[in-house]
Amino acid sequence: MNITARLLRGLDALFPATTASAHCDGPCGVYDPASARIAGEAVLSMTKKLLDLDMSADGAHNTYIRFVNIKEEQAELVKRELNILWHDYFKPEHLDQYPDLHTTFWKAAKQASACKTSVSLDAANELMSMIENIHNIFWATKGRDIPWYTAS
Repeated sequence: MNITARLLRGLDALFPATTASAHCDGPCGVYDPASARIAGEAVLSMTKKLLDLDMSADGAHNTYIRFVNIKEEQAELVKRELNILWHDYFKPEHLDQYPDLHTTFWKAAKQASACKTSVSLDAANELMSMIENIHNIFWATKGRDIPWYTAS
């Protein structure tokens, strides 16, 4: 190992780099509400499974806990994906077209939180409706007519 490599290794040991994480600080320009839709569908699916679960069955408590965990993780992912769109994609000129844009995203994030704290089919369906509205707004700002669909 040459002297330069040793010196750099020593500097790395003394001054380690901090890890940075971000969706894309490029910015990459790749945005799509589909990831929020997929996570929202998982919230809806887990909610249905929780409501249908026979708690008297063997292993039901473990299954219940697993379903709740998945539901909460996916609801948190909905919030993350919506925040990326809200903060990184949408610009001031979009507010001219959609003056309720901030309220739309804020309410959707609150709805995702409500899905975390409850097992409510109504809440999960409402979340999906809110994500669909954001989907429609997003694609309209791009001048594209992309139909809403769900995997389930």
